[in-house]
Amino acid sequence: MKPITSVQVPAQPASGGASQAPVIAGMTASSLLGIALLVLFAIALPFIPWLFHVNQYVLNIFMQAATYGVAVLGMTVVLGYTGQINLAQAAFFGLGAYAVALGTVVYGLNFWVALLIGIAMAGVAGFVLGLTTLRLGGHYLAMVTISFQQIFDLVMVNWGAVTRGPDGVAGIARPSIFGYALTDDRAYLLLCVAVLYAMICLVWWLPRSRIGRAMRAVRENEMAAEVAGVATLRVKVIAFTMCAALAGIGGGLYAAGFAYVSPDNFNFKVAIEFMTMALLGGAQSPFGSALGTVLLILLPEWLRFLREAYLAAYGLAVILIMVFMPEGIWGIAKAVWFRIRKPRIPVTGPIIPLAFDVPSESTSPILELRNVQKHFGGVKAVDGLDIVVQRGTVHALIGPNGSGKTTSLNVLNGIYSATAGQILVDGIDITRMSPHDRAAQGVGRTFQNIRLFPALTVLENVMVGAQRENNPIARNSAALRERALSALEFVGMAERAHDIVKGLPYGHQRLVEIARALAGHPKLLLLDEPAAGLNQTEKQALVGLLKRLRGHGLTIFLIEHDMRLIMQVSDKISVLNFGRKIAEGSPQEIMKHPEVIKAYLGEEVVHAAA
Repeated sequence: MKPITSVQVPAQPASGGASQAPVIAGMTASSLLGIALLVLFAIALPFIPWLFHVNQYVLNIFMQAATYGVAVLGMTVVLGYTGQINLAQAAFFGLGAYAVALGTVVYGLNFWVALLIGIAMAGVAGFVLGLTTLRLGGHYLAMVTISFQQIFDLVMVNWGAVTRGPDGVAGIARPSIFGYALTDDRAYLLLCVAVLYAMICLVWWLPRSRIGRAMRAVRENEMAAEVAGVATLRVKVIAFTMCAALAGIGGGLYAAGFAYVSPDNFNFKVAIEFMTMALLGGAQSPFGSALGTVLLILLPEWLRFLREAYLAAYGLAVILIMVFMPEGIWGIAKAVWFRIRKPRIPVTGPIIPLAFDVPSESTSPILELRNVQKHFGGVKAVDGLDIVVQRGTVHALIGPNGSGKTTSLNVLNGIYSATAGQILVDGIDITRMSPHDRAAQGVGRTFQNIRLFPALTVLENVMVGAQRENNPIARNSAALRERALSALEFVGMAERAHDIVKGLPYGHQRLVEIARALAGHPKLLLLDEPAAGLNQTEKQALVGLLKRLRGHGLTIFLIEHDMRLIMQVSDKISVLNFGRKIAEGSPQEIMKHPEVIKAYLGEEVVHAAA
């Protein structure tokens, strides 16, 4: 591991421009390749029927692929980007379809007005369903979405006075554009493909935005995202709303394309198909989702020559693809491309020095813990903790294993709610704030067991930390990039900015986590055993980094087992045992304190020494 204290990297221009890797206007070569293929597909698809003089049946297949593709893009947002399970996409698809069907046939609305109503209805349903993620996740969330899908099916079938029940709605008219009625199937197919192309571009751009980075952070590590300043509930609700709105668009186009809808078109089987399409092509890419949609619709047609056995062959093919290609077909193609592409050129040019937003004129304590308690049933993990941390100092919290150190840190930054007591940061009571709100107040945090976003680049990881609400540049992508590069340069990691985090050595990952915390303009930095897993050389480099941080006026609240490191960097030490503070003072005072010696070495050893 390279010394932390050295500035090792050439850097990106201060303007915050995009990397000079094989990139054009911020797009990587693989992205450009995907867009080029998509453009060719979009141009060629409407003309395929003419080239081969196919019949209406084949036109319908292309129509289904285009409209389903828009709905499956929603799965990319909620499943691929945010990591949330959604088995109700067919219900959202059906809301858009029925809004167009009933709006145009029963209520005489213009197609575009009915489509907007359908998108709004689907979006509201997705918003409400997204709120359930506050308490639920994993298989519980899957059960909720399945229940929503089943409820939708029952309503569509049994509420005949409104939905016309199992008979469905027929005679749905096609829309007009500038007075031109899209009654011809080929013209309407062109509209569907154009919409699909536009939605793919939108979903492709999304991960490069602030909300898109937050979604991917939630997918990779929800706790780390929350502590870094991401409002995780808000992000998941936005993802569900976008997912449902995309399904509403696809459903509305589907209804007009086939001029007939019934509940059977939007049942649970279709919801499973949508998820399978996303997973088959690659849920984390809009190109993969589009590819999976086309393949899953065309595959049964290609296998019909097998006659009665074609369904078995179709199912086997899907299973084999998903088992042996867990990242989907697009994931395999992307991995191959990464192997053969040229190495990225490191960032070049000067990097702005990291600015520390630390008020130096104030003499008041930056952190106060007043009778803080955390009970787990009858276990008092933290029992009446009182600590005052002075501004611009390194304050260490030590104690034997199980003494309540990490629990205290988790209460301090909001992972656990305090049972009693009060926590003040810079005079503001944060006791009842969420972790992301505490981050907005200038509380940064690292973890004993590193919590990064493994599938994101080093730069993207740090940009997520820079996005927290207290940062005035949070909505400026170029400024965020500059801030992230400045933090990376400070810890000596700017030259690895474009590397994927999961491929870094352990010590470098520790530095990236510190850089992510620094990028958000913290007033108070909480470090949970930052030297854990480091060798002696790396520990000494960490000591240098901590001293530099203190030299810039940053306050550090530190948990650490390595007493040599504690003695080198700490201004004051508090000692815990069984959740209670047993001593506090300078490092020299603590090392001689009898209660501390007894807690670490045991009473028998103390008596023997006496």
